[in-house]
Amino acid sequence: MIEGKEGIVVRKALAFAVAVAAVTTFATACDSGGSDTAAPANSISTAPSTAPSAPAETTPPPAEQPTEQPTEAPERLRSGAKGDRVVALQKRLAELGYWNGKADGTFGGQTTQAVYALQKAAGLSRDGVVGPKTEKALDQGVRPKARSRSGYVIEISKKRQLLMLVKDGEVTQAFNTSTGSYERYEQEGATHVAATPSGKFTVSRQIDGWRNAPLGLLWRPKYFNGGIAVHGANSVPPYAASHGCARLSIAAMNYLWSNDKIPLKTKVWVY
Repeated sequence: MIEGKEGIVVRKALAFAVAVAAVTTFATACDSGGSDTAAPANSISTAPSTAPSAPAETTPPPAEQPTEQPTEAPERLRSGAKGDRVVALQKRLAELGYWNGKADGTFGGQTTQAVYALQKAAGLSRDGVVGPKTEKALDQGVRPKARSRSGYVIEISKKRQLLMLVKDGEVTQAFNTSTGSYERYEQEGATHVAATPSGKFTVSRQIDGWRNAPLGLLWRPKYFNGGIAVHGANSVPPYAASHGCARLSIAAMNYLWSNDKIPLKTKVWVY
């Protein structure tokens, strides 16, 4: 059957409409919605991937270290202290030759006198308290040095205010002493200077007991220069305070007598 011109026109119009509809549907499905201009249907996109990149590698923070607790300094030892630390102190003083009696664990007058002597030998402040500097002197084994080189000599250092027992140039024991203050004083209407003369002497006489001298009481004095003696006293500060004698503690003087450490004719050097 032969179509008329109108049938042919209608059929072509239908075919064109179907083609347009197909193209429109494809374009809508491929639209990414990311561009105002559609890419050609046969083009190959070279745009970089929009997938999120991996995060940059970072160094983890260091593990938290435990906070170091500050070490507390040991308590200073002073008169009145008791315990094992005092025993250790007393033993160490004795090892170095600073006489302080028996190591009984009680920081009393004898230990204070020995600490004075150590501090004098080390050139420290003479307060009788065992702090860091005095501890260091103990650890280092500070000891005074002698001037004599032979024989047995009692040396009295006015500068350091120390009395030392010396054998063949080695100090075997050291004591806190207090010599003449060099201050002026009045006696029987005359003015005198509280001096301890320097020189080399010999112990010439002694009294085993109290001597009630014009200037005060002397315990068990050992005279080496006229009326000047090594003797015990109730007050022996760590500085020069006497009228000229060399003071020692009562306990120290008893020790020297009991052990015959300063017999008659012993040499005494004062400098």
